[in-house]
Amino acid sequence: MTKFGIISDTHFINIDKNKLYYKLLNQLEETFKDVDEIIHAGDVCESFFLDDLENIAPVRCVRGESDKIPGLEIFINFEVGKYSLGIIHKKPENIEVFFKERNINILIFGHTHQPLIKGTPYNTLLINPGSPTKPIAPIPKKGFEKPIARPSVITLKIDNDNILSTFLINLDLR
Repeated sequence: MTKFGIISDTHFINIDKNKLYYKLLNQLEETFKDVDEIIHAGDVCESFFLDDLENIAPVRCVRGESDKIPGLEIFINFEVGKYSLGIIHKKPENIEVFFKERNINILIFGHTHQPLIKGTPYNTLLINPGSPTKPIAPIPKKGFEKPIARPSVITLKIDNDNILSTFLINLDLR
């Protein structure tokens, strides 16, 4: 079994490590305490946050448009069990072609600051953890209450039988 903690769009830029920063780190330590790896889908902005995440679990991170951290790739692809996972900051325009060209089963991305766990018509999964520091409410859907912007991350578990389970976790940073 492999379990991932997924985060994106933290946007820590030229800040002192303030109360919000430590509150987020404390919640991530609890939320991601049993993950094998943390995936950051870009817009970290400062490498000190990646260093602090490394104290929780190993980290894979892609570059977002706000990142100036050397060595971050735009796209990462790797396999777990029978699944091919891709990580990118901004979801490609034509995801069907993107999936087929790269033979991806799961795409983890950020950029929108809106959480998303969604299957596609071509048997692939889209995962966006939203943002823990600058959340944007999901798009309203007819018949449902108006969504609220909440700080969020996601966990993804792939068990030994290749069964996926993924959970959206709202954080309390008040």
